[in-house]
Amino acid sequence: MRIAIGLVLLLLNVFLGYTLYKNIQEPIAFAGVKKERSKTVANRLENIRTAQEIYRTITGEFAPNFDTLAQVLTIDSIPFVSTANDPKNPGEFIETTTYSMAIDSINALEIDLEELRYVPYTDNSKEFAIDADTMTYQQTLVSVVQVGTRWKEFMGKYADPKYSKYDNSYNPDNLLKFGDMNAPNVSGNWDQ
Repeated sequence: MRIAIGLVLLLLNVFLGYTLYKNIQEPIAFAGVKKERSKTVANRLENIRTAQEIYRTITGEFAPNFDTLAQVLTIDSIPFVSTANDPKNPGEFIETTTYSMAIDSINALEIDLEELRYVPYTDNSKEFAIDADTMTYQQTLVSVVQVGTRWKEFMGKYADPKYSKYDNSYNPDNLLKFGDMNAPNVSGNWDQ
């Protein structure tokens, strides 16, 4: 009888120890995955933002989709304007415009235009949502852009709202994005 009770207590200790381990391990694993994946997605969004800014330098507006973005950045040139004093007319300036192929800048920044549209950790099955337009802001017509994806798209098994118990700010339906369709702003919300 003592052996049976000892065996039951041993099994109960093992079960409780395992349960305690799982309860401690799960929030640590979630925090690690969230940090790693959000950083990777934010890096891709930063590359998209850089590509959009180059596109805007070329065209004067933001690209409404990834095909247009890739096409313009592959075949067009970036204008570089320099200003210098006119040696013949003191006080006057000479403006010179030179051009550089946009694809050279994209390659130097190590931006892959083919992969740019895809949300990391989705095996290229999900694309970032992209929206670009113009709006009147403080009586001026400005270009606006917003690019992002929902957390649930790249969080894998942690896309469930139940994991918000480990992080009050986590909501898998929220966007990880840059830009704003209601203001001329290209800041990313991962910095906040």
